[in-house]
Amino acid sequence: MDWGMENRLNQLMPGGKCFFMPIDHGYFQGPTTGLEKPGETVKPLLPYVDALFCTRGVLRSAIDAAISKPIVLRASGCTSIIGADLANEEVTTSVEEVIRVNASAVGVSVFVGSDYERQSLKNLTDLVNDCEDYGIPVMAVTAVGKELEKREARYLGLCCRIAAELGARVVKTYWCDKDFDKVVRGCPVPVIMAGGPKCETEKEVFEFVRDGMQNGAVGINLGRNVWKTPHPVAVAKALQAIIHENVSVRGAEEIFKESKEKDGLVGVQ
Repeated sequence: MDWGMENRLNQLMPGGKCFFMPIDHGYFQGPTTGLEKPGETVKPLLPYVDALFCTRGVLRSAIDAAISKPIVLRASGCTSIIGADLANEEVTTSVEEVIRVNASAVGVSVFVGSDYERQSLKNLTDLVNDCEDYGIPVMAVTAVGKELEKREARYLGLCCRIAAELGARVVKTYWCDKDFDKVVRGCPVPVIMAGGPKCETEKEVFEFVRDGMQNGAVGINLGRNVWKTPHPVAVAKALQAIIHENVSVRGAEEIFKESKEKDGLVGVQ
C-alpha cells in the first residue's frame, strides 16, 4: 500500500477502529431534523468521533476549517426522497475537488439489485480509478434506498464483496442480527456499520454496535442514533468506548448514565 493511502486510512481508523459521524443526510432528504445547523450539531461531538462524513456544500458552509478531524466526502447524489428512485445516482464530486477541500476519503453509494445497479457500481469504479492515483481511499456505501427488508446477511454479504472486488478500500453496510459475521468474513476489506433507522433506546444502539464489533466490524458510521437523541454527547462517549476500548453494553450504559447526569448538572448551573 502506498504511504499516502496508508496514512489516510490510519488517520481515519486509529488503531484499526473507527467512529465516523455522518451528517450528509440533506443531500437526498433536504432539511433534516437535528441537522438544521450541522456545524452546531457536530461541534460538541467532535472530541468523540474519528471523522465526519459530509457533502462539500455542508463542509464549506458549516464546518469550521480549523478542525483537525479527517473528512470523508460524500461523492454521489442527484436524487431526492420525493423522486422516483433513490438509486438513480451520479458521481457529484471530482477528485480535484476532494483534494481541494483536503478530504481524507470519499464515500459513494451502491445499489446492488436495483434498476440502477450497473450505474451505481460504475460510479464506484470511476471514483476508485481516479482516487487511487492520489492515494485517496474510497468507501462504498451499500445502500438499500427505501427497501429496508433487504438488510439481511445474504444480500449484505453480496453487496460488500462486490464493492471490495471493484476496489473499495472500506465498505459501509448495515448490521443484521443473524449471520453478520458471515458478511464480514466474506469481505476482504474493513467493514463499517451504518446506523439505519433511529433506535428506540440508547441500549439498542449499544447492543447492535457491540455485537457488530464482536463479529468483525471495525467501527461505525452513525449519525441519527447519536445527534437525534436527547443526550448526544453521552451516547457518543459510550459508543467511542465500545469501539476503541472494547467496553461491554453494560459498561457503555454506565458511561452514558454518568455523562448524562454530568451534563444535566452543568445545565442546571
